[in-house]
Amino acid sequence: MACVGCWCAPGPPTSARRPNSMSHPSVLCNTLRLETTSSRFRLSTLLRSNNSQHKKQSCFGNSNIQQQQEEECGGARRRQILIGTTTLFAAASCFPAIVWDASAASVDNNNSNNNTISDAVPEGFRLYTDDVNKFKILIPKDWKVGTGEPNGFKSVTAFYPGEASSSNVSVVITGIGPDFTKMESFGKVEEFAETLVSGLDRSWQRPPGVTAKLQDSKAKNGFYYITYSLQNPGESRRYLLSALGMSSNGYYNKLYTVTGQFVEEESEKYSTQIEKAVTSFRFL
Repeated sequence: MACVGCWCAPGPPTSARRPNSMSHPSVLCNTLRLETTSSRFRLSTLLRSNNSQHKKQSCFGNSNIQQQQEEECGGARRRQILIGTTTLFAAASCFPAIVWDASAASVDNNNSNNNTISDAVPEGFRLYTDDVNKFKILIPKDWKVGTGEPNGFKSVTAFYPGEASSSNVSVVITGIGPDFTKMESFGKVEEFAETLVSGLDRSWQRPPGVTAKLQDSKAKNGFYYITYSLQNPGESRRYLLSALGMSSNGYYNKLYTVTGQFVEEESEKYSTQIEKAVTSFRFL
């Protein structure tokens, strides 16, 4: 079995869980615990399983709730989603460590009948189309594909080089509440990006942890694009480019987090490919 190397921030001891296709989470996870052991990085996600029905009743159960109380509940839901999305950002940079070699489930999308993202697929790329999760993305032609449904997420798809490398692109899909129908529901992109990246920074700890720095943020065509870097003390800086967008299948809303990452030493080799892949992401 093959997996892609990854980088994660250190944290309390935990263990990685293998993806489980039978899992059907209903809420975002809000806690991510990561640790470094013998140069291996492991991921553990803890799902929020607190009485969701009780929360619903506390915000909406009483039809006579005053408008001020409703606004407070709405603000609490927004903060909760932002916390969960911060978890997604951290997890997106770590999923390849638990992405399995899923060549049997991978799709070779060299079919000329596929809908193209632009007039022509650039040389060296191929179009990957996911008809189930309703998205398409350009990926380097020789990259491999892994897919699955880890606990806490509706779907994870990872694209990575065939050779040993920690560079990769991942598409993470999770469900969100009905109140969030577009990216602007989270606030302006600048505020959104600052909240997410500052939530990953642990440079203030003693001893210092991971340093997270926001490089750029912009909104375009319904997506939020965020560029940032992560660096553990004594390790190479890792650059990440994420595109976040929302869609609905008519029953529930989904948040798509597309993240490409590469270490500083591999910048010349992979940065252009990864940027092209992330910015090519579209909904079907």
